[in-house]
Amino acid sequence: MSGVLPVAIANYISLSAIIFFIGVAGVLLRRNPLIMLMSIELMWNAANLLFLAFARVWLNNAGHVFAFLVITVAAAEAAIGLAIVVTVFRSAQNVDVDEVRTLHG
Repeated sequence: MSGVLPVAIANYISLSAIIFFIGVAGVLLRRNPLIMLMSIELMWNAANLLFLAFARVWLNNAGHVFAFLVITVAAAEAAIGLAIVVTVFRSAQNVDVDEVRTLHG
């Protein structure tokens, strides 16, 4: 393997932690539901990065299978979440998750 520089697992873990905490900050600090959905997607992708990194280190393909499943669940979550956001906020002027009163029946 000449010319290939191996990347340490600690670098993958650090990058995944940074991406995950950016997602956590987006969910906690922003009130826009679309930003919150994108932040949740960041957290899913941080988990995927760890699955793939550990699969590479342990030479096991199970991490790839789990990453594929997480991508599938994340796509379903994004589709359903976006449909709910569009339905709830179609006629609203303000898009703030704290002011959702239409779901209370």
